[in-house]
Amino acid sequence: MTLPKVSLARPDLKVDPEDPPGFRAAMFRFGADLGAVRTGTTLYELPPGEAVCPYHYEHHEEEWLLVLAGHPTLREPGGEQRLEPMDVVFFPPGPEAAHQIRNDTDEPVRVLMWGENLYPAATTYPDSQKIGIWLERGEQGKLYRLGTELDYFDGEGETG
Repeated sequence: MTLPKVSLARPDLKVDPEDPPGFRAAMFRFGADLGAVRTGTTLYELPPGEAVCPYHYEHHEEEWLLVLAGHPTLREPGGEQRLEPMDVVFFPPGPEAAHQIRNDTDEPVRVLMWGENLYPAATTYPDSQKIGIWLERGEQGKLYRLGTELDYFDGEGETG
């Protein structure tokens, strides 16, 4: 048996045409191509002025970041810091590890991110007061505004 492989030297980078300006990162998602089920891995190439995604944190999943080229900006609860090639950052679940990766330079940035694929999954976006819920792999997921909590029995009618 020959194990599958991909090349990060010649990645098949794709940009989602629906991503708005500021979030137009080219990406190569290849974990599934290698047969990974419990972890996902993505190579991102960020043009100047773009970010991987909005500021967020995962509720149950661990994530990792490896800077391959350039000097991305890491936004975290404690502020912002410029990262160097070969820097590695670990993001445990929870608000204390909220993060965003941006390219504030004039040169392209390449980063590799990987983490767990746990379902159902929940991600909170503190800036926009949203929470995203993904029930299963491959699902688009749903986003909800925080602050619209309901009583446990809301809409259940009268009992007894």
